Amino acid sequence: MCGIVGYIGFREAYPILIKGLHRLEYRGYDSAGVALINKEDRLSVYKAKGRVQDLEEYAKDKDITGTIGIAHTRWATHGEPSNSNAHPHYSQSESLALIHNGIIENYAVLKAQLIQNGYTFQSSTDTEVLVQLIEYIKKLNNCDLFSAVQIALNQVVGAYAIAVIEKGKPEQIIAARKSSPLVIGVGDGEFFIGSDASPIIEYTNKVIYLDDEEIAIIKRNEEPKIVTIANIEKTHEIKQLEMNLSQLERGGYPHFMLKEIYEQPETLKNCMSGRINIEGTNVTLSGIIDHKEKFINARRIIIIACGTSWHAGLIGEYLFEEFCRIPVEVEYASEFRYRNPVIHPDDIVIAISQSGETADSLAAIELARKAGAFVYGVCNVVGSSIPRNTDSGSYTHCGHEIGVASTKAFTAQVTVLTMMALTIAKEKGSIDNDKYIDTIKELQLIPSKIEKALAANEKIKELSKIFTYAQNFIYLGRGYNYPIALEGALKLKEISYIHAEGYPAAEMKHGPIALIDNEMPVVSIATNSAIYEKVVSNIQEIKARKGCVIAIINEGDETMKSMADRYIEIPATIECLDPLLTAIPLQLLAYHIAVNKNRDVDMPRNLAKSVTVE
Repeated sequence: MCGIVGYIGFREAYPILIKGLHRLEYRGYDSAGVALINKEDRLSVYKAKGRVQDLEEYAKDKDITGTIGIAHTRWATHGEPSNSNAHPHYSQSESLALIHNGIIENYAVLKAQLIQNGYTFQSSTDTEVLVQLIEYIKKLNNCDLFSAVQIALNQVVGAYAIAVIEKGKPEQIIAARKSSPLVIGVGDGEFFIGSDASPIIEYTNKVIYLDDEEIAIIKRNEEPKIVTIANIEKTHEIKQLEMNLSQLERGGYPHFMLKEIYEQPETLKNCMSGRINIEGTNVTLSGIIDHKEKFINARRIIIIACGTSWHAGLIGEYLFEEFCRIPVEVEYASEFRYRNPVIHPDDIVIAISQSGETADSLAAIELARKAGAFVYGVCNVVGSSIPRNTDSGSYTHCGHEIGVASTKAFTAQVTVLTMMALTIAKEKGSIDNDKYIDTIKELQLIPSKIEKALAANEKIKELSKIFTYAQNFIYLGRGYNYPIALEGALKLKEISYIHAEGYPAAEMKHGPIALIDNEMPVVSIATNSAIYEKVVSNIQEIKARKGCVIAIINEGDETMKSMADRYIEIPATIECLDPLLTAIPLQLLAYHIAVNKNRDVDMPRNLAKSVTVE
């Protein structure tokens, strides 16, 4: 969940590292730091609690020269945000500096052993234990840094992406990973390191993705040498990045989140591009077609995900069961991996993740594969760990998402799940051909309908002022829109810090209705559906108890306009595609309430974009 950036080459490292930290700050923003080796081979570490700009302020009168360096922006795990807990961490002799993303689970045992051998600690972190361990092994065995890192990583339990530099050795960086992403950018006589590609793309589009338990020795003007912790030398193809620099800029928007909300018409077109034919009569996902027998004969589908991706999975459950007539279970990846689930060899496990690095999802994938299930990944980041650890999959192609609260990645995931369900259903013969074609044609209209939904932005902005200081919200939905109620509540919680809960509307009578009074805003997703009249009844129950109803309705619905206290209109679509439209006003409502409360929309407290630890 932290951000790692490194550089070795012919340029001054500090400006590259600082720019990289700014681009990675969405991954962690409790503290930041940088380590540099200057021309006199002096190793200097500068770090500060807070944002990257606080580090820049602290370092402005320091010696920041040198053509090799590593830097880090932190999301706290062990130890509160502070200067001492910030990375990089020195070894005791200050001859080594290390940055780390992940968790060393056996750090307490290792720390106790190091204390017995005379080591003292300046921080509360597990990371400092690792750098001290490397130095201890290096001295004990009189070995070089690479060998010490290799031995140390054989002793640690947990997840890591690390980079280490050594005083007096300005010609190399040692980097390694396990269950936490790390990418090496390949330039002309220079190399870059990142926990994702965002700090690299400005300088090169050529990258090497390290695999688990691999260590890279990165030197100027030499090809990186990659060896496993078991001392097996590996070779890697250099990959081409699909990202472009414009995706990392706000493009005139005040926040990345708002930019990404407005990008959704285009991102969904990209998501569908090449998968739906020009006539709009057929959808093909090669990841399904290449393994169609697996899907046709599947006993059930298990969807594993976390957070917003889990909500997309709930919509997927409706889609697969309606179109494909295959039973579906949707699991939190964090619970799935620990409850000894029953998995059959003819099960399909679908793992959904924006980053492709979600630690719980990766562990659940490993569990499913060991049980013999076929695992399919739905992911946004090309080359990330989930695509590399699944049997097949589909990318969402929605572009780099920087706002911590996911928006365009969510609708892209739902779009991919819709195309998956249609593809499987066609192969199984479980969908009527007219319904199949009608759904595809309507899916192609969704980007233009999202543009119409976005036209309500100014109305939502004004509406948000009324509810900015509410203490609680309830979100209600039924059928396909129940997961959207959950997602709308999550968005509000994430970025405004207002307590909110999503419920199936019919469940109000089973407890939550006790909370209704004239101070409780209730967001009701009340678009046309097979159970529209039931939704009308649910709203009447709320109004009878003086609840304040904000209704998401279809254009021209006079019945709902007369019932609701406030309403937001969106275009109508077929029921199974409704979530792609109803999500839009809820994203905007959460955004504007958060802005009104002066929240840091793109980097909300305690959250980070990529959850690479448990």
